[in-house]
Amino acid sequence: MRKHIVAGNWKMNKTFEEAEELIDNLMTTLENTELAPDTLMVVCPPFPYLEMCSEYSEDSYFLPGAQNVSDQESGAYTGEVSAAMLQSLEIAYCIVGHSERRAYYGETDATVAAKVDRLLAHDIHPIVCCGEVLQEREDGRQLEVVERQIREGLFHLSAEQITEVVVAYEPVWAIGTGKTATPAQAQEIHAYIRSLLAKQYGAEMADKISILYGGSCKPSNAREIFAQPDVDGGLIGGAALNAEDFMAIAKAF
Repeated sequence: MRKHIVAGNWKMNKTFEEAEELIDNLMTTLENTELAPDTLMVVCPPFPYLEMCSEYSEDSYFLPGAQNVSDQESGAYTGEVSAAMLQSLEIAYCIVGHSERRAYYGETDATVAAKVDRLLAHDIHPIVCCGEVLQEREDGRQLEVVERQIREGLFHLSAEQITEVVVAYEPVWAIGTGKTATPAQAQEIHAYIRSLLAKQYGAEMADKISILYGGSCKPSNAREIFAQPDVDGGLIGGAALNAEDFMAIAKAF
């Protein structure tokens, strides 16, 4: 069975002291909470806090994740962080192709594919993001956009490699805009993504891949969203900055 994953993306938030307090609160909350046995929690703080997060995770029930990685192995790339560096910190997961990286830093599907390769070579699970912006949704191109991102970002992988990947669908048009993606809209795209994976790798392989929802998931709507048959968890933004909210989402399974 595929895993249920709740991954918290802190983005560029929290000072060191605030990050330490949040992880402390998360550990305390975890100690007093019983999660479904197939639920994994992943915490993705900013780069400066990864070592702390990795050390804390050794005594808790969450896994450390990164928010980004370089598409280069090593060398003169000032400001970049390599997959080998993440592996040396025992980072388990890493987000790639997030809509903010695509929009603000010009990351392409080819960039995403290269980053996926780097991570897999260092035994780190990529959380590969895809999703359409508002204009693409209004033009009825959401399936076309998602298919391109999945095909160009992932379909160069072998069947063995693809089972190490997590996919995250972001309806970019529903993040911070006041618009809301319904559970049915989320299920439609998640089912479509799984059908693409099944066509490329077979239904059995596709059924092993966790597909997360990344569209403003919060305690009030998590249970309804996670009840959809092809939604296997969430890539959580704002709610991940509060230990109780993040835990409430993880308990939605």
